[in-house]
Formats: sequence, C-alpha cells, structure tokens
Amino acid sequence: MKRGIPSLIKWAGGKKQLLEQFETFFPKYIERYFEPFVGGGTIAFYLLKTHSEIKKIFLSDINEELIITYNIVKSNIEELISLLKEYKLKHNKEFFYKIRAEDVKKLTPLQIAARFIYLNRTCFNGLYRVNSKGQFNVPIGSYKNPAICNEEDLREISKLLQKDDIKVAQFYDAVKKAKKGDFIYFDPPYYPLKRESFTTYTKDNFLEKEQEKLAELFKELDKKGCKVMLSNSDTSFIKNLYKGYNIRFVKATRMINCDATKRGKINEVVITNY
Repeated sequence: MKRGIPSLIKWAGGKKQLLEQFETFFPKYIERYFEPFVGGGTIAFYLLKTHSEIKKIFLSDINEELIITYNIVKSNIEELISLLKEYKLKHNKEFFYKIRAEDVKKLTPLQIAARFIYLNRTCFNGLYRVNSKGQFNVPIGSYKNPAICNEEDLREISKLLQKDDIKVAQFYDAVKKAKKGDFIYFDPPYYPLKRESFTTYTKDNFLEKEQEKLAELFKELDKKGCKVMLSNSDTSFIKNLYKGYNIRFVKATRMINCDATKRGKINEVVITNY
C-alpha cells in the first residue's frame, strides 16, 4: 500500500515510512477528516485512497506558500506541470539561486507553487527552512536527476484534492468546524529531544507553550466526541501532556540530520483517544 501513495513534496517528518505502522491506528470509518499540520500530505493522500466513504477533508497549515501550492495542484495542474517542465530544463546551480532569490510577493500563485516544488525537490535534503524574515534559505542539494516534475503523481494528487477544503490557518482555528465523529490527525513540529534539535519549518517556534495549547485542544476535541490522533517525539514532557490517553510507539528513521551516522531508528509516540 505504501508504494501506491503519490508524493507531492519532500517534508521533514513526512509519514510515508510509517504508513504500515499507522494502518491499525486509523478509524475504520471516516466521513470527515481534519489535518491542521498538513506538511507533505501523505496521511491525507493515504486516507483518500483507502477510505471511499470520506465526504470532506479539511487541510491546513500556517505555511502560506505550501497552501498556495496545494490549491494550485488542485485547480491548475496542467499549467503547473508545464512550468515545472520548464524549470527542469533550466535546472542548474545558477538557476536554483535565481529562483530562490525571487520575491514571493511579486509572484502569481502559479509561480509560487512552481517555485515551492522546484526548490523543495532540488534543495539540500528537501528541507524547508526560512530565516527570521521568512525567506527560504536552504542551499542547493547534490542530486544528479532530481524529480522536479512527476506528472503522474501530480495529476493523481490533483484528483484526490477535489473534495478538499485547503486553507492557511493556525491549528486551533483549523478545527473549529469539527464535530462529533470527525477524525482529526495532528502532526505538529515535534518537541525536541534536545533543545538544539531542528523543529522550526517557519520563522515561528513550536515549543512548550504551543505543545501545551495543542494538548488542551486535543482534550477539547475529545470531549466533543471527535476521534483524535497525534504524533510526536518520545519524551517525558509529551507523554505527561497526554496522560490518560492511548500512547503507542512506532519506529521512525530520522532523515534530516547532516551526520548520516545519526540517522538511526528512534521511537516516536502516537496518541489516540479511541
């Protein structure tokens, strides 16, 4: 099943490697699904392919360029593919840094989406990182033939997104419409195993205060009768926040460490209220 899930972008903490372990955690029946930290979208794509009963999906993130990209894939896929093909032909070090230096505020949504996918597919480790001004600052990666335009995956994702509501939103605003029986999956920036660990995908941090706010929201949704699932790091801080809920463990490979010797298997927690 895992091989059949299309890929839009690379994403630190992406869940494709964990799908086989996650399969038993998902509710058997899902009518409405919310994912407030959508990232690479693997879980949403998987559920859309395996749960034909789903009537509506609500995807959101605070990363505006990411959400613009999703909406262009949904509504303007052929023009996006055409532009990505052009970028693929022009790809070299000079072109990469030219595109990276573009002022996003002066670009059309189509150009923003093409730029986002192109930089993601050609930058170092597919990492998304911005500086304090919100400007993308990851250097070029050393790929011989980067997958800048996978037409088959892009067209399949476009079809999957047709029943989706996709918007920029904070996690606590993204689930305001959630009601009894809805399924919500939270995949926030993980609480760091060490304080110097990489956890920031935008210019905003997601540390103790934000994790505590998310845990409170988890409890509110539980009281409302929603089915809630959350992924995070295996730390005492996180496990204490969710005492009383089901805490399971999965094995994940950390891929964003620059030192290849530190990319071994580690435990992550999956917390559910059902």
